[in-house]
Amino acid sequence: MNLGGRRNPSRSAGFPLSPAERSARRVAWRRRRARRRAGLIVVLVAGLVLVGGLVVKGQISKNGGAASTSAQTAAHANSAKAGSAGQRTVALAAAHHGPSLAKLAATTEAHAVNRALGYASYARLLTHRRREVALTFDDGPSPYTPEIIRTLRRMHAGGTFFTIGRSIGIYPHFVAEEARDGFDVGDHTETHPPLSALSPGAQAEQISEAAAAIQRAGAPYPRLMRPPYGSFDAETLGILKAQRMLMVLWSVDTSDYIRPGVARIVDTAVSGATPGAIILMHDGGGNRSETVAALPRIITLLRRRGYRLVTVGQLIRDDPPPRNQPPPQPLSGAI
Repeated sequence: MNLGGRRNPSRSAGFPLSPAERSARRVAWRRRRARRRAGLIVVLVAGLVLVGGLVVKGQISKNGGAASTSAQTAAHANSAKAGSAGQRTVALAAAHHGPSLAKLAATTEAHAVNRALGYASYARLLTHRRREVALTFDDGPSPYTPEIIRTLRRMHAGGTFFTIGRSIGIYPHFVAEEARDGFDVGDHTETHPPLSALSPGAQAEQISEAAAAIQRAGAPYPRLMRPPYGSFDAETLGILKAQRMLMVLWSVDTSDYIRPGVARIVDTAVSGATPGAIILMHDGGGNRSETVAALPRIITLLRRRGYRLVTVGQLIRDDPPPRNQPPPQPLSGAI
């Protein structure tokens, strides 16, 4: 019997084989057959990998690059999970699809800040065209920061953290996590002084040292800055313009820093929300357990009212500060 063009190993061309010889030839023949089959499998797998690579490359080219493809995938996932009122922000989509998209989101928001700086020095209550709200957290990082990050991440909500330089030195890994997850990391000075009480040189030092700490921790150069206590003057605005930062105030103060109770924090945040609102909370500067407990309820109730929870950068990108804003007025009553 002829198998695959080769002679049966049980027969010899001219003389009979012994049982041991026949057994050895059978083993050798089976090994050759196994090697041929393995070679065919390798070739088949390589071909499938090549075809798959070409298909993926074609899809990437069609959609304008890998980042665009991932962003579109994230957008579809958002709709399925949260509905139209609770879609993820671009920044959070970036966080869930790798560092390259996080960098892309930060770049687009930086461009939006640059455009706003062309005519505005601050943001407080943005346009009313979209039902978007920005949750912001001051005075961190602190031991309460990780739970706030986890809540925002779990509920697919955007957040902006205004960080203090000296606290970054204690918890730099929390700032790195904020940036990696696609949240905005803003400047809140090095030691949290009222800026209007400082000389121009001291103000500039406070802002630049905190910015350097943010970068050392692994986050991008901050394009957003919140003055402690809402305290600033004309010198502050000039320094921020020179450093290409937009001052971010707030339109809703939850007063969570005085620990008024979880229910009061929730009610203040939700009742004060309007399209374009910037809501002030804290992840540092004291016991923030009430803020941690209130946050999931705030996100749930705002979404029920049709709001999307975005970063300040995305809020500025989607609905820039109005061009006819009055001059900024210092705020007070918040840490």
